[in-house]
Amino acid sequence: MEFPGDVTPRSPRRSLRVNTLIVMAGTLGSRLSGIVRQQIINLFDTSLTDAFNVAVKVPNLLRELLAEGALVNSFIPIYKSLDAVERRKLAQSFSGVMIAVNLILMAVGILAAPWIVGVLTAADSNIDRAVAVYMTQLVMPFLTLISLSAVAMGLLNADEHFRESSFAPVAFNLASIVALLLLPDTATWLAFGWLIGGVAQLVVQLPALSRFGLLPTPSLSGHPALRRVLVQMAPFTLTAGARQILNVYVTRLLTNSAQFGSGTQTGYGNAEALFTTVNGLFVVSPVLAMFPRFAQHAAEKDWGAFRSLTAQAIRATTFLAAPMSALLVALAPYAVSLFNLGRGYDVGKFQAGAGILTGWALALLPWALVTVLLRTFYARERTREAVVVSAVGFVVEVGLYALLVPPLGFLGFGVSTALSGTLMTAALIVMYRRTLAFPGQEVAAHLIRVVPLSVVAGLVAWLVSRVLPAPGFIVPGALGLAVAGGIGLGVYLAGALAIRMPEMGGLLRRLRR
Repeated sequence: MEFPGDVTPRSPRRSLRVNTLIVMAGTLGSRLSGIVRQQIINLFDTSLTDAFNVAVKVPNLLRELLAEGALVNSFIPIYKSLDAVERRKLAQSFSGVMIAVNLILMAVGILAAPWIVGVLTAADSNIDRAVAVYMTQLVMPFLTLISLSAVAMGLLNADEHFRESSFAPVAFNLASIVALLLLPDTATWLAFGWLIGGVAQLVVQLPALSRFGLLPTPSLSGHPALRRVLVQMAPFTLTAGARQILNVYVTRLLTNSAQFGSGTQTGYGNAEALFTTVNGLFVVSPVLAMFPRFAQHAAEKDWGAFRSLTAQAIRATTFLAAPMSALLVALAPYAVSLFNLGRGYDVGKFQAGAGILTGWALALLPWALVTVLLRTFYARERTREAVVVSAVGFVVEVGLYALLVPPLGFLGFGVSTALSGTLMTAALIVMYRRTLAFPGQEVAAHLIRVVPLSVVAGLVAWLVSRVLPAPGFIVPGALGLAVAGGIGLGVYLAGALAIRMPEMGGLLRRLRR
């Protein structure tokens, strides 16, 4: 496969292809171990897992506001513009501020847990609110752990050290799996298993920070560039806040017993685990590896290389995201079956997961484009444009949920996300063209080939699945994915080879090595 790494770096550093493959390998390990973790969680009682999925939403909502997304997109471009001495000083100030803010929010979250759970759940809720409140209070320290881990990840990624940060989520999953297998099947230990994973994710990155001389000593002293970082974080935080309003709305929908039954919240979590596996591997990983290079080109004002990298990034992310989208639409019930380790599975939970995943699969391609395009704005420190598009997009998505979920049910979640992603893509392209020449012809020529080919692959996979055992638990689920999914992917790759797509040529060259 052709990864966007053909731009020659100006300093001796690892190639962008290698960085991308490292991040993808880490993401693959993380997502696969995450599926195993989710399988273990599904062994707990459904009423307990429904409450748990509500509880972990609270620190997860806040971590996106203050940690992972905001950190990567605001910190790295400014950090890359400084010399080594000033980078270290900025890291000390920034980490100190992040720790202080997260500790305050953790305390507030614990005290306000009853009110928070009330906001997240419908009046006529299909979950046990008392259990959800208790577990929310237990998991709140996860916010501080994951924020510190995000700081470590940001420092490593900014200097293009991806190995340790990419595999840190694997440590989270493995530690959680061990804890959940060894500890009692209770609300208390389900929450503590999550916290143990958070500790592991942070600790495994500390040796690399120390080895590369990046381990900061947190300080509340100021730094001239700190204000620039916070200014860049502020609009991104507002954007993430708009997305969290959407997430709160979705959670309230899922907990509405008048429309959805028990197990819906857990089914949503299962679908989310599978979707993030595919999205993380084929979309987020390449973009994460490319973002420091985008920031470098922007800092050097090398706009020709920037535009070239934009086109290459879109090609790389959509070459496999498109067929994965089609295959997930065709085989969603088989994929969700992976979480049912026996025949005695909860049918409501299974149906919810399959329905939601089918809809979300439609959103994979447009959101791949959104993911790439947003980073091109963050790298140029043009945060306001990205914020406006993102915020409006999430408001539109809330409206689409209100319009489409009642008639379409589970499928309405994904259809709404796909439509909002398509509108956001169009808006971002228009705004990109105002300052840079968007490589529209190259992108369009690529998509015209991959989309129809993906549809054919999905149709073939669906036809093959008709003669396979019905999905439901892990054995037919794995069989369906291996046989029908393998044949569908083979059709896609054969078609890509036949029409001589450059990405296919790159993949074959890599396999011959």
